[in-house]
Amino acid sequence: MPIDVASFEEYSAAIDRRLHDRLVSHLLQHVRAGQLQEDLCFALWRPSIGSQRFSALVFDCIMPEDGERLLRGNVCFTSEYLERATRIAAERDAGLALLHNHLGPGWQGMSLDDIEAERQRAAFVLAATHLPLLGLTVGTDEAWSARFWPRTAARCYERKWCSTVRVIGQQLAVTFHPDLRPPPDYRDELRRTVSVWGEKAQIQLVRTHVGIVGLGSVGRLVSESLARMGFERVSLIDFDVVEPHNLDRLLGAGTRDAQLRRLKVDVANEGFRAASTTATTNVRAIPRSLVEEKGFRAALDCDVLFSCVDRPWPRRILNHIAYAHLIPVIDGGIIVRMKQSRFRGAEWSVRTAGPGRACLACSGTFDPSLVDLERRGLLDDSSYLQGLDADHALRRNENVFMFSMSLAAHEVMHLVGLVTGILGIHNLGDQRYHYNLRQMLVHDSTCIVGCESDGLVATGDSVYPPESLLRHRDGSLPPLASPCE
Repeated sequence: MPIDVASFEEYSAAIDRRLHDRLVSHLLQHVRAGQLQEDLCFALWRPSIGSQRFSALVFDCIMPEDGERLLRGNVCFTSEYLERATRIAAERDAGLALLHNHLGPGWQGMSLDDIEAERQRAAFVLAATHLPLLGLTVGTDEAWSARFWPRTAARCYERKWCSTVRVIGQQLAVTFHPDLRPPPDYRDELRRTVSVWGEKAQIQLVRTHVGIVGLGSVGRLVSESLARMGFERVSLIDFDVVEPHNLDRLLGAGTRDAQLRRLKVDVANEGFRAASTTATTNVRAIPRSLVEEKGFRAALDCDVLFSCVDRPWPRRILNHIAYAHLIPVIDGGIIVRMKQSRFRGAEWSVRTAGPGRACLACSGTFDPSLVDLERRGLLDDSSYLQGLDADHALRRNENVFMFSMSLAAHEVMHLVGLVTGILGIHNLGDQRYHYNLRQMLVHDSTCIVGCESDGLVATGDSVYPPESLLRHRDGSLPPLASPCE
């Protein structure tokens, strides 16, 4: 069934850095040679369907062959090139994108010729691929702009501008639509923050749509940090409620919250709004689990995700999202070592997963063999847990507030590096703090040979639908392949 693309509230496009480099090398070849000449090519994309945002994941290019384009200052393509590219898109169950360059920097608008070139081909492309034509333009500084051309009525195709175009690699480089995602107006509260990394980095940072999955001790501290740093768009995803045993670690929660069993996302939402230092705040509280359809789709609305969960199943899903949907995931965890009920040490670690980086399974963040156990409910079965050794990881949940504070701070630093690259550092590595050693060690984690993550890149909703990862309403569970065969 065709997707009703015109019904979404927001649109975006995303490109893996390796493909981005190939595309701009072709499109900007004449400009870089000192010529005032545009160029073009076609590309393929797959959908990533969030609850409010529809994204195109560009995954391959179809370069022009001899005689398939005409260069004369501006550029045009032949009908043979369009037909060849559309046929390839249909054969690969993909959407078709038309890409060209302009001769200036930043987000690019469209000339009348640009508009007609795309609008007039929209019906042909939709009929062949069942997906709307995607148009992309790149500026001289490698900044992209993008728009879809869905059918809105009989023989009527309307331009839907993307609010963002994201390039994902060691850096998360986002270009923002100047009207749909305008630069923020600062209040005096942010003066000290902006003085550290500058206004340009701050503008790039706080317009990023951040999702926090898990609003326990670490997730709540992350949300507080983002509020005080001036972030405008945040999604809070957690199904859990406040209980008495949370109160020694959950920022902003009190006895009354535990008595009322208030949702953690509601407590975090109130805290975020109270601490926010920006004039515009768009916070969404989603009281759902990531392993449910609505929680999963809400995560796909974000530009980057914080993994503040402690179970293997949601981590498995977050790992899938990082590669298949081109949404980097910043993950952290805490291990407290006890022996005969006495403290013997602690470690906490943080890393960022996504294209070009080690996946969460290969960096040891979760054990793939435990995912199926959790899906079958055994990790919530007291009789099963009692049969495990007392020191088994599934039976240990010790933590204190100061450990969570340290981990949350390092997770936010990973976000700052990923987006701004201050001091030229985008990738802070797989960082692991050892309390006993009094050292923060950095590991250069890589995926093992045969890991599926690289093959997942930009596959979106096409690899396996979310129901193969998520909980079925009738309780049935299809088999789940290991992330590392």
